[in-house]
Amino acid sequence: DWWDGELQACYEGHPHHPVFIALEETIHHFDIPITPFRDLLTAFRQDQAVQRYETYEALVDYCRYSANPVGHLVLYLCGYRDEERRQLSDATCTGLQLANFWQDVSVDLGKGRIYLPLEDLDRFNYHESDLHTRIVNDRFTDLIRFEVDRTRALFDIGLRLCPLLDKRVRGDIEMFNRGGLAILDQIEKQGYDVLSRRPSLSKQKKVSLMLRYMLKRMF
Repeated sequence: DWWDGELQACYEGHPHHPVFIALEETIHHFDIPITPFRDLLTAFRQDQAVQRYETYEALVDYCRYSANPVGHLVLYLCGYRDEERRQLSDATCTGLQLANFWQDVSVDLGKGRIYLPLEDLDRFNYHESDLHTRIVNDRFTDLIRFEVDRTRALFDIGLRLCPLLDKRVRGDIEMFNRGGLAILDQIEKQGYDVLSRRPSLSKQKKVSLMLRYMLKRMF
């Protein structure tokens, strides 16, 4: 398609759109391979075709295209190209994507999308019809608790990346992790009920995260 053509042109020296002309300079300056960009385009196409995920593995595979490439690009821009940092970055990026899914269960449902793995609905004997009628019961809260707990484990892994990064980016990555964990904490705080009210961070929590970020940047 057009996007893929312009992307390929960045690597062949003749893109036409101003955005891709600028991107070409960045690509060559930082020696960024085409793969993360191609992966993001794959995610965009998948968004148009897929509205349900049968398994957690399939959902995480989607994150491999929709979220993880962003972390890879950040690492390339910072001069990191090793597998260890890449895998730790993947944990953070997948965690952020999943946290957003659990935060937006109600919003996505209104758009006809369900990101809760269908196998997990079966595991907790909670049905898609229950989602549409917005039933919040013990089975639903157990389901969301299950998703939150394993997403929290991803952020715990992702935080291990911070000591391996230069000071100029370390604080940013920690703030992303802490922000994701804060969303999960808020989901827990409201009893895992993400159907009645969308979980969001309070102004006080946002200020706290920003102050922590600024201190990391200073010291």
